[in-house]
Amino acid sequence: MRLFAAVYPPAVAVADLTARVKGLRVAAARHARLADPANLHLTLAFLGEVPDARLPDVKHALASAARTARTPLLRLAGGGSFGEGRSTVLWVDVRGDVEALDALARSIRGELRAEGLPCDDKPFRAHLTIARPGDRVPEADLRADLETLDDYTGPDWPADRLALVQSHPAPPTSYTRVTTWPL
Repeated sequence: MRLFAAVYPPAVAVADLTARVKGLRVAAARHARLADPANLHLTLAFLGEVPDARLPDVKHALASAARTARTPLLRLAGGGSFGEGRSTVLWVDVRGDVEALDALARSIRGELRAEGLPCDDKPFRAHLTIARPGDRVPEADLRADLETLDDYTGPDWPADRLALVQSHPAPPTSYTRVTTWPL
């Protein structure tokens, strides 16, 4: 199964962000691939494919990380993009107690490695993907959307639950929360 560890923003933060995203040029573009509001999350560690037999080990590692974590107070604000051309991703920044979120991501990755489990080695960068416009949105529209996001500040919210999520990549991508732990 394809797994990752994540924090999900609450409905009030998602609704606020969704209202802002509706006003972006990328939202009006054909084939821009907007993220489904129900799937908006902050990925803390991507495990990739994990054999079903290792699921108890994954749960143990994440439970251990959650037990020692503090609850960060976060907000979605600003934005940016990764990649160019077909790989362009538009995202919203995470602000607030990002140090605690960084510490949680490091702890999760450390616990996974201690269990001999896979996880990505990419440096953690707190963000929430809102669209994958690729090269289907003119560069000028993407720049305009980034300027619009610069002025965005969503409500504060406590990241109080860690989720183990299964990704189902077949189009359309969907996610199943396997288990959650309080922070």
